[in-house]
Amino acid sequence: MPRIQLTINGETVTHWVEDNRSLLDFLREDLGLTGSKHGCDLGDCGACTVMLDDRPRLSCISLAALADGCDVQTIEGLGRHDALHPVQAALHKHVGAQCGYCTPGIAMRLAALLKANPSPSDDAIVSALGANICRCTGYTKILAAAREIVDHWNSPQHSPDGSLA
Repeated sequence: MPRIQLTINGETVTHWVEDNRSLLDFLREDLGLTGSKHGCDLGDCGACTVMLDDRPRLSCISLAALADGCDVQTIEGLGRHDALHPVQAALHKHVGAQCGYCTPGIAMRLAALLKANPSPSDDAIVSALGANICRCTGYTKILAAAREIVDHWNSPQHSPDGSLA
C-alpha cells in the first residue's frame, strides 16, 4: 500500500492508499470531499471531473496512487460560499443546473478550459463540455453561462483574483 503526498485544494495531504483505489473514492471516502460525484464509474459522464495539475481529469478512472506529488482541485476548492468562482456564479445565474448532480463536473471542466484558454470559441466550449453528460438541462443554459463567463473573463471588469466586478 503506497503512501502518497499531494496538494488538495491548496492543502498538503499525506495518506496511505490501496494500489487500486480510484482518486474519486479517495477524495470522497477517505477525505470527505463529496462534491465530485459517482456517475458511471467508467469515465463516460464527467460527474467526477477534478483538476489534476490544472488539467481536467476523470477521477473515477484515475488511480489515487498515481496522483502522488500532484496538485488536485475539487469543486470544494473552486470557490467559497462568500465568493463563488465566476463559473459557479454564471451557472447559478443562468440556472445551469436542475438536479445539480453533474454541475460540479461541468464547473470544473469549464474552469479548466478558461484557465487553459481565456477566450475559447463556442466550438471549444461545446467540445470541452462533450466530456460531461447532463440529463436535465439540455445544455442550453449551461452554454449560456459559459458564453457569459467568456465575455466577462475578457472584459475590463475582470479582476486578477478571478471574480467578476
